[in-house]
Amino acid sequence: MLGDILGTFGGGAGADTCSRTGCSAPATQRVIWRNPRIHAADRQKIWLACDDHVAYLRDFLAAREFPVRVEAHSAAAREFPPPNDVNESD
Repeated sequence: MLGDILGTFGGGAGADTCSRTGCSAPATQRVIWRNPRIHAADRQKIWLACDDHVAYLRDFLAAREFPVRVEAHSAAAREFPPPNDVNESD
């Protein structure tokens, strides 16, 4: 079931697709933003964008006066650091 839910948000695990509604193109950019009215300065949201939709998504957020920046996206951007509570063997 979780896979079904994740599938509705741009694909399942390993699928880096554009966040624009109806677009299934591969993501090439990360649109990083926050809503300062509800998010602390250290909280950021990330939308993925293809080359065709990066300007649309950026402009949508900028029109609402949200802090927004765009960075290149790569598969390495998906990787997460290991949890702090992992016990390593001696």
